[in-house]
Formats: sequence, structure tokens, C-alpha cells
Amino acid sequence: MPIEPLNTIPVQQFIQRVKVADKSKVKEVKLSIDDAKTLAFTLGEIMSRMEGDLERFVREANSGENEVISVEVGKTSGW
Repeated sequence: MPIEPLNTIPVQQFIQRVKVADKSKVKEVKLSIDDAKTLAFTLGEIMSRMEGDLERFVREANSGENEVISVEVGKTSGW
């Protein structure tokens, strides 16, 4: 099942608004309730995707056979 790309535009817009406010020395950034809801939903989707990716990574890492790594040091007769 292909994973749909996340719409991160609301996050990018918020970051841009903060940058502009910071450069303008503004002490606060206000969001309309619609912008705040969109940002909150977007952040929720991002966090859910990251959690799912992490769970899949851990599951895949634990489901495989343990990898054996051999290290040989000093293949000379003096050791």
C-alpha cells in the first residue's frame, strides 16, 4: 500500500509567520481558529506517521535473525 505524502504546508506557513514576526520584533503571533486547527491536524498527522514509522522500524529490526559480525584483529604470527 503506497504511503500518501504528508501535506506540511501549514507547518511551513507557521514557521514563516514566526520568522517574519521575529524579524519585525513582534512579541506575539496570532492564529485564526481555522489556521490553528489546520496546524494542529497537520502536526497530528506528522506525529502519527512518525510513530507508525518507528513501530515498523522496531518490528522489522526485531523480526529478522540476529546479524553476526566477525572482527579479526592482527592476523600476524606475533599476536
